[in-house]
Amino acid sequence: MVPESSKQVLGLEMPTDPRWTDLVKISIEDILTDHAYCEQKAATYCISLIQMYPDKIELVEALSPIVTEEWGHFRLVLGELKKRNLTLGHQRKDEYIQRLKAFERKGGSRDQRLVEKLLICALIEARSCERFRLLSLGLAEENLSRFYHRFMISEAGHYRCFLDLAILYGDEREVKKRWQEYLDYEAEFLKTFKPRGDRMH
Repeated sequence: MVPESSKQVLGLEMPTDPRWTDLVKISIEDILTDHAYCEQKAATYCISLIQMYPDKIELVEALSPIVTEEWGHFRLVLGELKKRNLTLGHQRKDEYIQRLKAFERKGGSRDQRLVEKLLICALIEARSCERFRLLSLGLAEENLSRFYHRFMISEAGHYRCFLDLAILYGDEREVKKRWQEYLDYEAEFLKTFKPRGDRMH
């Protein structure tokens, strides 16, 4: 069962396997590499949304600072690798993202397709927020704990932003219904995932 705080704040139906944090501790280099690429992909995807929907003024204004913030996060993670005399490894396939995209509805109106993309982004940010919280609480190194606490706060804001934009561009009742479908779908497929310490998701 999801801890009440996580369910109330993030809506997540399935908590992260508690073994995940222990696995992360085995190789900080691996999780930092994956984290860096997650931040890079988040920035570039926000750019692509702006390019696809330049007429959506609220979206452009909301996502532009997120692009800057996510790219700044990428640089922060690179800095953390450098401090530890570690290097950025190769990007790995993200099965979590692929599973979410497989659930995305491809048809419908232009706005309906946008809502699908925004809900996927909201769920990714919510799950990232939950995992950053686990790292901030579970890592013994104080500096790294504070490092991830900072990311946790940021991702919570991004999650709300994407969800609010989805409601703005869609019918609120339908968006909330679809959001719950995404939450239920994610909870089901996460049951089949084995925890991996080299993946943020």
